[in-house]
Formats: sequence, structure tokens, C-alpha cells
Amino acid sequence: MEDIYRQIDKLYSEMVNMRRYFHQHPELSFQEVETPERIAAYLEELGIEVRRNVGGRGVVGYIRGNKPGKTVALRADFDALPIQDDKDVPYRSTVPGVMHACGHDAHTAILLAVAKVLSGMTEELSGNVVLIHQFAEELAPGGALPMIEDHCLEGVDAIFGTHVWTPLPIGTVGVRAGAIMASADKFEIEIIGRGGHGASPHETVDPIVVGTTVIQQLQQIISRRINPLHPAVLTVATFHAGQAFNVIPTSASISGTVRTLDKDVQQQIIEQMEKIISTVCEGAGANYRFDYTKGYPPVINHSKETDRLVEISRQVVGSANTLEVEPNMGGEDFAYYLQKVPGAFFFTGAGNPDTGAAYPHHHSMFDIDEKSMLIAAKVLLSTALDYLNA
Repeated sequence: MEDIYRQIDKLYSEMVNMRRYFHQHPELSFQEVETPERIAAYLEELGIEVRRNVGGRGVVGYIRGNKPGKTVALRADFDALPIQDDKDVPYRSTVPGVMHACGHDAHTAILLAVAKVLSGMTEELSGNVVLIHQFAEELAPGGALPMIEDHCLEGVDAIFGTHVWTPLPIGTVGVRAGAIMASADKFEIEIIGRGGHGASPHETVDPIVVGTTVIQQLQQIISRRINPLHPAVLTVATFHAGQAFNVIPTSASISGTVRTLDKDVQQQIIEQMEKIISTVCEGAGANYRFDYTKGYPPVINHSKETDRLVEISRQVVGSANTLEVEPNMGGEDFAYYLQKVPGAFFFTGAGNPDTGAAYPHHHSMFDIDEKSMLIAAKVLLSTALDYLNA
């Protein structure tokens, strides 16, 4: 693998330039036009077979080896977020209110560099590599499902992907078998009371009082009704009601998110939420509307593929820097790929306060240590080749 690693090292400057270009020209989920076209053009210049508009805005590249073998897929996402880029750097976003605040620009540059190395290896390559450049990871329903429905996984035997991750320091890789990321669900509640004068609350059904009671009770689902050995999060993120200081409003709206690693726990929470909302509203004489939207399912890594990835990571960053991480309660639609074929998803450490990579994902000052791209590329490429050669 040393020759492979040297080839990746030689592409570092090109990876940085590509990543910074995408960082300067971000495009929101489901609005990507120039980004997928640039990706497709780059792959075609390498002589790689390309399929455009996969599932909508996705790009899939096919590298076919001259020797028979299995087919492995590698995936990168390329959409940005509706966040103003507040960094004072030369590659700051040129699009007001839009930035790559999660590292998808780096993911794209990483996979393009991997493609460049693989494009020169077709003579000795056993099997095939499918390069999945996915649109719209940040915004459910996401781009993974429509790309799968458009056959991006056809003939694929295994899939691997990574996320550059600033909570982990540069030089490390984080992975675990089983659930590594959570389902990401959304709920909306409307409490419908009876409005009236603020001086005569006895003549009303106050949706603010009912809503606060509902919120307090919802918090007890996790602390008192869910097994503490089963991780779960229920966050109320918005509460809106009223417009005037002396008017009790007719309704109040509440919204938030639920994160779980287990389908049974997810269903238990949904049922408990409905029961609490119904009971509280009935007791107060209010009506309600409860909408629960299931988002991405949990990311569940397969054990054999995770073991393979761990061994490769140890070769790249060493055993001490290959970490078994705790499950993360964030969501990722890479989960859909893993429901279809075996594979593994891992975190590439990208945090480094010395380079300004000290802010969390989805922050207006977000940045990465760009050397993390070298590690991610080496692990992804080596894992793919190891799988095919096995």
C-alpha cells in the first residue's frame, strides 16, 4: 500500500484546491447544479464512465478493472447549508448565507482524488469500483434514497464512506460496529385552545399553559419511560404562541427532534408522546394536532466490513489512533445504503485548534484541518482495494 499512499500524498495540493473551490461555491440541498457538473466533468477527464442526474442531481462514476472480481462502492456527499460563512480565510464562501459547514466539500475532494488514483490502476484492478457522489444529504428526504431507487447500488457488493469530523483530533479515525449514528426524526405539535382577554383567563383555554405542561411531560419520556441503557434524545426546539401582551392566543405550536438508535425505542417514544399530548389536552379542554415525521434511520455498520476498515485504519494511523467511538446522535442518510448492502461508515478526525478547526459542525466558523483529507483518502482507497483483493 505504500505506493498507493505516495500517490495520495502527491495529490494533496490538488485536493486542497478542489475542496477550497467547492467551499467558495456552495450549493444548497436539491439546488445543486454547478457542483455535480464539475464532478462529472472531472471524472470524465480521467476517462471514467459517468452517469449524470442519478436520482435527480447525483453523479455516479464506474471504474471497471481488467480482472474479474467483486464491486465496491465509495460515497461522498456534496451539498451545503443555509449558514453565513463568518471565517476570515481566502476560500470563504462567495454565496451569501450559504456555506459548507459540515465538510461535504472535503468529502467530494477526497473521493475525486481516490478516483484519480484508481483510474490509473484498471490494468491490475480485480473487480469494479462505483463512485457515488450524492446530493442533498443535509435535508430530508435526502439524496440517498432516490439514488438507490435509480440503481446506484446495482451490482454493488459492499459500500464504505467517511465523514471528516472536527470533534476528533487530526490523525485519528473513529469507527464502531453496529449503530454509529442515530435516526433523525421531526415532530410538530399544535395546541388548540380558546383565546380571550388576558384579564379573563377563566373564560379561555390557555394553549400556552397547556403547551408548557406538554413540554414538561415530554421531557420525562426519556428520563422515566425509556430504559437508560438505550440511548435516546427528545429535544423541544421551538415554542411559538401569541402576539399581544394582553391577549390569550387561540393556539400554540411546538416542534423538535427525536433521536434513537433502535426502532423499538423510536416506536415507544412516538406512542408515549401521543399519550401525553392527548391526556394533557383532554384534561385542559384543548384539542391538538400531532405530526411525527420519521427521518433518516440509524446508521448501522456491518461487523465484517467494520473489522476490515479497522485493520486498514491501523495501517494508516496506527492502532492507538484508531478509536472505537461512542454512537453519535446525529443523523446521516448513508444509513439507507447500509440497509441494502454490507458496509461501514467512519469518522476521520479533522479537528485542530492551531489551524482554526476548532468549531462544531453546522457552525458559521466551521473549518477542518485539510490534512485529514489525506487520511480519509488513504483509508477509503485501501479499504476498497483490500475488499476487492480479498
